[in-house]
Amino acid sequence: MSLRIGDTAPDFTQDSSIGKIHFHEWAGDSWVVFYSHPADFTPVCTTELGRTAKLKDEFDKRGVKVLALSVDPADSHRTWIEDINETQQCEVDFPIIADADKSVATQYDMLHPNASETVTVRSVFFIDPNKKVRATITYPPSTGRSFAEILRVIDSLQLADSHKVATPVDWQDGDDVVILPSIKDEEEIKRRFPKGYKAIKPYLRITPQPNK
Repeated sequence: MSLRIGDTAPDFTQDSSIGKIHFHEWAGDSWVVFYSHPADFTPVCTTELGRTAKLKDEFDKRGVKVLALSVDPADSHRTWIEDINETQQCEVDFPIIADADKSVATQYDMLHPNASETVTVRSVFFIDPNKKVRATITYPPSTGRSFAEILRVIDSLQLADSHKVATPVDWQDGDDVVILPSIKDEEEIKRRFPKGYKAIKPYLRITPQPNK
């Protein structure tokens, strides 16, 4: 099964580094970044999990819970976390799913046989409070993720939901945004975007980021 944007993120119950996780119950009303790792005790994954732990305040202020996954058992995860904390100078306090039977990886299409038959690729799922998949990113096992990009995607998705805008190429938090083409009524535009806008083309209208 291949998950697409707009699909409901599959629910599951699986062991983890902190005990059994009932995914939808654990997620609650939060956004979730759910991402997979090829295996425990691997170098790139160690740096990624360490970076995630150091970004705890950034995820917290966005109302995001982080959930990782590896196809190794929970005892292995807990021993690996000790290494991560030591080598990355951090404190991993988010759960890592122990997907030894690969059931969750299969539901989320994290196993790509042409890349590897035994380990997961580096998938990232952005899941909103309604349990909908809002964005995905997939890297090969050899390429570490950009967590600056992960935070940028979260900011873009949350801004789009709250203000009916889209974010243009290379957008960073605080940059100008574009008004959705579906908003045509001038009174609504004035109400939503009191800072005004510049119409480069009828379909390309630039406005300052509304929540700044």
